[in-house]
Amino acid sequence: MVLNSILKFIPAVSLPQKELSFKERLIWTLTALLIYFGLTEVPIIGLDVQAESYFEQVSAILGASVGKLAMLGIGPIVTASIILQLLVGSGILNVNLNTHEGRAWFQGTQKILALIFSFLEASSLALFGALTPASPQYIKWIILQIALGAIIIIYLDEIISRWGIGSGVSLFILAGVSKQLFIKAFDISRTTDGKFIGAIPELIRSLMQGNATLADITSYYIIPLLTTIIIFLVVVYAQSLRVEIPLVMSSFRGFGRKWPLKFIYTSNMPVILASALLINLRMFGSILSSRGIHILGKFNQAGYPESGLMYYLTPPAQFIINLIHFNLTITDVIRVIIYLIFFTILSVIFSIFWVNTSGMGPRDVAQQIIQAGMQIPGFRRDVRIVEKVLERYIPALAITGGAFVGLLAAFADIMGALVSGTGLLLAVMIAHNMYEQIMRYNLEAMPSLVRRLISKS
Repeated sequence: MVLNSILKFIPAVSLPQKELSFKERLIWTLTALLIYFGLTEVPIIGLDVQAESYFEQVSAILGASVGKLAMLGIGPIVTASIILQLLVGSGILNVNLNTHEGRAWFQGTQKILALIFSFLEASSLALFGALTPASPQYIKWIILQIALGAIIIIYLDEIISRWGIGSGVSLFILAGVSKQLFIKAFDISRTTDGKFIGAIPELIRSLMQGNATLADITSYYIIPLLTTIIIFLVVVYAQSLRVEIPLVMSSFRGFGRKWPLKFIYTSNMPVILASALLINLRMFGSILSSRGIHILGKFNQAGYPESGLMYYLTPPAQFIINLIHFNLTITDVIRVIIYLIFFTILSVIFSIFWVNTSGMGPRDVAQQIIQAGMQIPGFRRDVRIVEKVLERYIPALAITGGAFVGLLAAFADIMGALVSGTGLLLAVMIAHNMYEQIMRYNLEAMPSLVRRLISKS
């Protein structure tokens, strides 16, 4: 009741009153994306030193832009989702997410928390040394600007979710990672020592001049490029793996279809949530360390941990380079093993939570099948029976799919891909999912006869 009273005073994006065409959804999506890109280019007024280099490394994963209005990106949205999922999944909050009221409560609470975190995270960055204002009197204005940018992104996400294609959170991540990947791969701008920023033009320059050793070329250019390509191919292949449940129409014999359950059942959400949790821990650890509090570890001026808990939850920055040059230490190996195990387990946990909180559980899918007028051949048309059959697959897919994406993202981080492993994995999966959604919208717009022919092919 209290939540409903609060939500009445919070502006919300209304649902469309009619079924939107693909063209209309595309226009809304592109418009929101253009506004988002605008936020990534508008500088924060009153900011002297923009941010530490660490925040530049993680910004693409959160769809953020350092020193701009989109400083927080989707951080508040994801942080709110993490906290709610932990509270609901642990049973601290007793909410039945199988009902419409329960899911509405979850979404409303997440929105309120995201708005609160917009101000909390902006205040943390401005007040605890992560950002340096040009003058102390600008601090409150910097906080307001950062929070305002985050709030606009929250509503852009809501617009895309209701009026556009896919999810705004996913779209902003894809935009940020794609931009960073293009720069790291193809940028022909030069650094102060005359090297190209882009790996491909710099690789060509090094080979033509012949002034670099094979070990340097392999570790700095070839392995990052190969890792990026391999991760792309593996994810695209894994996206095609699925378990198909045969179904038949209850009212018409001879008509049937297959209900696909993807191997990566929860898609990219476990990696988004796991990455966001680690990013927040590192960010607050860095802020606390700058104040002399080393609960999460001791951090250097660039924002990287040098000891403590977060040191072992962060992969070595130059693991592959040290491995090729035989400079690897036992500590580096231990950090890699701990990071792989921790990130994989964390992804599995969030995958299970996501199934239980997003309407993807066996009972929810069983209800969708029954409501569509279908049943499993050889079984009675009953939600409980369909749910029991789905329980053989969905929990196992949630665990194996979560472990797969977590391990793959951690592996890419360790191998030194052009962008962070998490960002690369998310970009490929989001692009593939958006392609499927666009194809589905186009398919729904086709005449029924053509749609049936394509569905059977």
